[in-house]
Amino acid sequence: MRKAAAARRSALALVLALVVIGVGFGLRTAADAGSPPPSPAALLGPDYVDITTVPGGHADPDPVPGAATGTYTWDCGRNANGHRNTANVVVVPGMPGPPHHVHDYVGNLSTDVDSTVESLVGGDTTCANGDRSTYYWPVLRTLPDGHGEHPDPATPTTGQDTKAGAPVEHLGEIQLPVSFTLTFYGNPRTPVVPMPSLLRATMGDAVAITNGGARAQATWTCSDTPDRRTTRYPVCGPGQQIVRIFDFPSCWDGRRLDSADHRQHLVFPVAGGGCPVATFAVPRLRLVASYDLPPGTRYQIDAFGGQHNSPLTDHAFFVNLFPTSLMAQVVRCLNAGEVCDDKDATVR
Repeated sequence: MRKAAAARRSALALVLALVVIGVGFGLRTAADAGSPPPSPAALLGPDYVDITTVPGGHADPDPVPGAATGTYTWDCGRNANGHRNTANVVVVPGMPGPPHHVHDYVGNLSTDVDSTVESLVGGDTTCANGDRSTYYWPVLRTLPDGHGEHPDPATPTTGQDTKAGAPVEHLGEIQLPVSFTLTFYGNPRTPVVPMPSLLRATMGDAVAITNGGARAQATWTCSDTPDRRTTRYPVCGPGQQIVRIFDFPSCWDGRRLDSADHRQHLVFPVAGGGCPVATFAVPRLRLVASYDLPPGTRYQIDAFGGQHNSPLTDHAFFVNLFPTSLMAQVVRCLNAGEVCDDKDATVR
């Protein structure tokens, strides 16, 4: 009897244990089923952000009476001719850069790895208005499956893709912008003066990760949400384009065409849009590149080693080679508060 009772108690305990396990499993399954799926940005990695989570409200400063409120827009194409190389004619003229840091170009067609600023004078151009300036920025790539994970910035990346013979973070197909616009703006506090020929300009910091980010100027958004701006790679909704905005400094010291760090001679406006003391407002250049990529696509810009292809390192350069008469027309348009384009002011 005692043996039979003990067996029944053991059997009952086993049944109860199985019931508890089953209920717990069922609860976990129900909880898991009710959990929202991870967002597309979370699946892509920490450098990506859903544009709908980015605060809006971006706006340029309101102008004062007498300020330069006009705009001038012109067409230099979108680099459909594939003008690309590793050069940086502003920072290291006459020298090629690292093979994993490729630039897209519009404007001056002579810009190459052996170019200097002076050698650009007289070069042919892609600009419809006769502007012979050079404009360049890092290419954007879509990444092969399984590549492009962005590691912890504290961890060095030395891995190689043995099949391709290149660091995995630098693989991927270069993407051509579906549109590229160039616009000069005035200044919300004062009139502007002409840019001198061969003035160099830098925006952003190609080594922002190791530099601490103080000079970073990366700006990303989506075509349907231009007031939502971020320093991360945006994940846009269906039918939207990924947009890169390059706003250049526009307060010139009135003396130099360049400086040791390629920044001190041409600086950004202060809060409110005015220029610092002892500087003069020149036309403010904005480049806008738009890309048509399916939602969920992993993409990144070319970057130097150790920067982990961070969106924070986005940057651009230009060298001014506007003909003097065309620059004068641009300044007149901006100071008069007019909306102009390359059909209003053209030099052949």
